[in-house]
Amino acid sequence: MTGRTTGGSLRAVRVSETREQILTAAERLFAEHGVYAVSNRQVSEAAGQGNNAAVGYHFGAKADLVRAIARKHAQPIERARRRMLAEMGDATEVRDWVACLVRPVTDHLAALGNPTWFARFGAQVMTDPALREIMIDESLTSPSLRQIIDGLRRALPGLPEDVRAERAEMGGQLMVHMCAVRENALAEGAPTPRSTWHDTATGLIDAITGMWLAPVTREP
Repeated sequence: MTGRTTGGSLRAVRVSETREQILTAAERLFAEHGVYAVSNRQVSEAAGQGNNAAVGYHFGAKADLVRAIARKHAQPIERARRRMLAEMGDATEVRDWVACLVRPVTDHLAALGNPTWFARFGAQVMTDPALREIMIDESLTSPSLRQIIDGLRRALPGLPEDVRAERAEMGGQLMVHMCAVRENALAEGAPTPRSTWHDTATGLIDAITGMWLAPVTREP
């Protein structure tokens, strides 16, 4: 009985390791080349798997693999957002809510070390209509995000709904793509405007806060 249990445990460890190797390889290849430019066979080879069907066996369709990568990163980001929200207390400033959106992402990227691929992976996925909904579902739809959106709404009570939706999209695009630009520069050893991810977050928070607070012009 003990032998069977040990054998099952070892197999579970190997399966977990294989899945992690596939996720890491897929994230890197998708970030560098785009999701649809990379085949499951290329992912299997990059993950060191002799069986070219390994990706399909462990994850199913490519969309399922994308979802698994997004979920892997969404979980620690969600935990960081919850911690920030718990520390905010009764904050009412737009900048405080924007910081809760930005810093958990940049802190996560900083914690991953260098090189990372998640920011570029996110940028690739968010520009694809078929895959965008997966990223939104896994990364952007969460209890903490709903709390932040509600906080922004309270901080900007007079902002028209169409402008609110437009600026939310602008802020999301700015965060996704500026993080991807910095990540790519770090991977290539190129200079960056800000020396750390923390400072990068500060710049993004400044810009996104300014965008939310900008005047609204209505054409006649």
